[in-house]
Amino acid sequence: MKRADFPSLGFGVGLRQPHYKLVVETHPKVDWFEVISENFMVEGGRALEVLEAVREHYPIAMHGVSMSLGSTDPLNRNYLRQIGDLARRFEPAWISDHLCWTGVGGRNLHDLLPLPYTEEAIRHVVARIRQVQDALGRPILIENVSSYMAFADSTMTEWEFISAIAEEADCGILLDINNIFVSAFNHRFDANHYIDAMPAERIVQYHLAGHSDHGTHLLDTHDHPIRDEVWALYERAARRFGNVAAIVEWDDNIPEFAVLAESTERARTIFNKVTVEHHEPPAEATAKHPLSADHRS
Repeated sequence: MKRADFPSLGFGVGLRQPHYKLVVETHPKVDWFEVISENFMVEGGRALEVLEAVREHYPIAMHGVSMSLGSTDPLNRNYLRQIGDLARRFEPAWISDHLCWTGVGGRNLHDLLPLPYTEEAIRHVVARIRQVQDALGRPILIENVSSYMAFADSTMTEWEFISAIAEEADCGILLDINNIFVSAFNHRFDANHYIDAMPAERIVQYHLAGHSDHGTHLLDTHDHPIRDEVWALYERAARRFGNVAAIVEWDDNIPEFAVLAESTERARTIFNKVTVEHHEPPAEATAKHPLSADHRS
């Protein structure tokens, strides 16, 4: 798997319920939308009607929160079947989920829980990602999560852990810039070093979001504007990795759509600044993308 196996989507927004009506009726000027897979794993109703309408005009990617790649429970085959059915219906550019576990013993804890950074955990997660990719018939992207504690048994850094998994499982990486900043603050490591150490050809997408500052620690709440320090980290990533799709996430205290669209344009402006410095063509204001092409590698 290489980044070139995936389409270049540009700059988009996470699709959220308060903006359904505006997006369907006005087709705002963003390049693409990321959708939370579980919100559309239903048999019918308004959500699927909205997604049908959105897909007519924009590329989409599917982002899940319940694959539980790090759990010791067996993979949920019914869940994977539903993800596959949704993907066949809406032809997303890619499917992603988090490098974490969300439950054990059949109980979903509805949280993105970190893993120990060990060789044993690498082997366990790699085997599960391979099973998922075989079931879906396509590579997936794995996202780094924010964390608030560390395991005493860890034998490597987070960036070494996620890089090794992506290489051995032959999957892509969804690099959450805000999560890097949050975890770097909480665990006192260098966020710049994290960016510099990631495998460039595995980076397919970015998340950009805000967080809550509690003084002694940061929480990844997606309910504030993106901080300047996160923008600076994104610029560093853009310089290192080049043309990578990005979305703005906002999940609580959601503002008007124009606020999110303004952030996508800031991301585009930063990327264009970097590409001009490297004498590359800048991103267009509204990128043109195939809406029905099969993007599988």
